[in-house]
Amino acid sequence: MPKSVFRFLSRQPDAVELENEKYLLRLPRYQDFNQWHRLRAESRNFLEPWEPTWRRDELTEGAYRARVIRGKQEYASGQSIPLFIFLKENRTLVGGITIGYIRRGAAQSCMIGYWMGERHAGQGHMYAALQLVIPYIFSGLELHRIEAACIPDNARSMRLLEKAGFQREGYLRGYLKINGQWHDHVMFSRLATDTDKGRKTDSR
Repeated sequence: MPKSVFRFLSRQPDAVELENEKYLLRLPRYQDFNQWHRLRAESRNFLEPWEPTWRRDELTEGAYRARVIRGKQEYASGQSIPLFIFLKENRTLVGGITIGYIRRGAAQSCMIGYWMGERHAGQGHMYAALQLVIPYIFSGLELHRIEAACIPDNARSMRLLEKAGFQREGYLRGYLKINGQWHDHVMFSRLATDTDKGRKTDSR
């Protein structure tokens, strides 16, 4: 596997980068708006069944700028790390993944959520992004547990998590309001002590 490079500077929230030879993951920037808008707009029907209801101003530049500011603030405060996923060769935006609900103290855990543009789906991009994010969470952030929740009908997402070493834990009734309706979810988790293809995860 290509060697990954992690950069995370707490005093420079926009400097966090996870990368390898093919992919670059970093915080959203204002100049990403055109790519983000185009990808989200063309993927709307593909994404809406799995996301909270889109606001009327969801795709406006003002709403995007507010999203970028909030992401930087949440990263700086240690609450969340929203990342865009780019193909490194041409800096094409393909999707996003968020390390959210970061909890310290006795929990030392987080929850991940992700989205992929429709034209980039099914090509292994999200699995590749997880191969960068998982070591960062365990070694960089020094967390113990990663959680992810899926609507039971989202077979593609559940297969992705299982391939990435997550285990099913339970069934949560009415867990999240998705596309205007409360949906049950299947909870998955991966621990720093779990094995990955026979190798112990590098964690502290």
